[in-house]
Amino acid sequence: MLRRTLVGMAALATTLTTLSTPAFSQSGEIRIAHVYSKTGPLEAYGKQTQAGLMMGLEYATGGTMVVGGKKIVVLEKDDQGKPDMGKNLLAAAYSDDKADIAVGPTSSGVALALLPVAEEYKKILLVEPAVADAITGDKWNKYIFRTGRNSSQDAISNAVAMDKDGVSVATLAQDYAFGRDGVKAFKDALKHAKIVHEEYLPQNTTDFTAGIQRVADALKDKPGRKAIEVIWAGGTPPFNALAAQDLKKRFNIEVFTGGNILPAMASYKNFPGMEGATYYYFGIPKNPVNEAMVSAHYKQFKAPPDFFTAGGFSAAMALVTALKTTNGDTGTNKLIKTMEGMSFDTPKGLMTFRKEDHQAMQSMYHFKIKVDPAFAWGVPELVREITPEDMNVPIRNKR
Repeated sequence: MLRRTLVGMAALATTLTTLSTPAFSQSGEIRIAHVYSKTGPLEAYGKQTQAGLMMGLEYATGGTMVVGGKKIVVLEKDDQGKPDMGKNLLAAAYSDDKADIAVGPTSSGVALALLPVAEEYKKILLVEPAVADAITGDKWNKYIFRTGRNSSQDAISNAVAMDKDGVSVATLAQDYAFGRDGVKAFKDALKHAKIVHEEYLPQNTTDFTAGIQRVADALKDKPGRKAIEVIWAGGTPPFNALAAQDLKKRFNIEVFTGGNILPAMASYKNFPGMEGATYYYFGIPKNPVNEAMVSAHYKQFKAPPDFFTAGGFSAAMALVTALKTTNGDTGTNKLIKTMEGMSFDTPKGLMTFRKEDHQAMQSMYHFKIKVDPAFAWGVPELVREITPEDMNVPIRNKR
């Protein structure tokens, strides 16, 4: 175990700014390219990841932004959610900008385009927060690590809430890598409930009428408990449209889903008692790193950290833990050897990179939504922590 003692909260008072590319020699630098959706459909997610990454680097280095005598420089690259653009940006970061390591991207579709670039340049790509199983599955290579959760971790933890005998489930998902992989993993995770319909809609859908009608028709006459599992990221979430259909009252159809960013969870208030599992909610984990991040985020932004802020922070903690172990040596083979099996502290508690596929094993949180007038969003109250030991996350690569 390479768990490291973390610096105190005083480091978090440092002003957090993204460093621009300096003109001096590379020898005294650790250059990290962050390829993410600064603009585009997943802009909100990307900006949270960037904020968390910078906060985490500040925290883990005690405010110095230095490891092993080398200054950490973060190079921002906006992929706009476009796979071809992301691929070109990462190649340029490795070749022209001499980036030692890359972090990102936001979109699963972009991530799949980036994987072979990391392999071509023999440089580490730490994936955060793209979710598709294929990233650490059949499209994986040894240069890929991931702090973000994968579709299987989402699916297995969400199955906890609904996988019972006699339950009929329809899925409502986006028709791209995140949605397709999410549904596949969810189906694989179910041992008792039965999938009766899969509905895929374009990523930019705003009118859900026809899709919801097809889902309702597939479920309404089924006996026993009936549920819709929503797998959605960015764009216009379908929850307000589902609430408008009043499916619970009309057909006794429930809605289940995972966590999301706080603005998206405003629509969760329409579903009191809704269950699911989430990657992160700032009020759930109880550990010093989360307390420090929440405190610092409130201080800087006058608001709590969100879903993807924790992910960016976790990526930073992983990188600094590894770099401290190598004393700032960014040699790829040394970093791979260091990071395989490495444990590191995060706002979610301890994570560990699984040696076989470099996926971070981590806790998820089974929740039930509470409507509290003090919050603008539906509050996910913890039912129980689902630990890595509770989840048999499959190894899907061909190593």
